[in-house]
Parts: sequence; C-alpha cells; structure tokens
Amino acid sequence: MSKYNATRTKVDGIVFASKKEARRYSELRLLEKIGQVLDLELQPRFPVYIAPLRETGAVRVFTYIADFRYKDKDTGRIVIEDVKGMKTQVYKLKKRCVQAYYGIRISEV
Repeated sequence: MSKYNATRTKVDGIVFASKKEARRYSELRLLEKIGQVLDLELQPRFPVYIAPLRETGAVRVFTYIADFRYKDKDTGRIVIEDVKGMKTQVYKLKKRCVQAYYGIRISEV
C-alpha cells in the first residue's frame, strides 16, 4: 500500500501503481484490439531541460513519466494520459512545465 492508499496491481504481467491505472490499461488494451487506439505505450518519458543564462548547454531539471501515450484513430491525435487519484502540488507543477515545454496536453483520467 502506498502513502496515497493505492494498491499495486498486476495485469498482463505488468505491475501498475494502482488498481485505477491497471483498469485504465485494460480499457486501452481493449480499445487497441478493436482498432480505436493505436500504438499504445506505457510510461512515456518527457525530460525537461533549462538552459542556464550564463552557460552553454541545457541542464535536465526532471523527467516526467506519464502513464500512457497512444494515437486516437478517429482524430489522429496523440494522447498523453495520467491516471490520478491525488494531484499533488509537485505533480501540478511538473504537468504545467511539461505541457509548456513540449506544447502538449496531458489528460487526466
């Protein structure tokens, strides 16, 4: 049990941080099987860098790891999803930074 009362759950040999995340994975796998979701990816990484004012080169500040990335067949849009129960202040800040840095939208389920 985690500090937010999430129970690790195993589906298809993959351990998920919570029952909710495992359930969403099962839903996405079903949608993938019927062709609504394409290229389902688990735990896509998004490193965020900042270029210091007085130095050359960028410094990696953090890497945000989403729960899922996939392509919606109907819209052709790439969807980034995070399954959330508790939205911490750190999560909210990282989400805003990643969205601004990459010009993407992170959907919460």
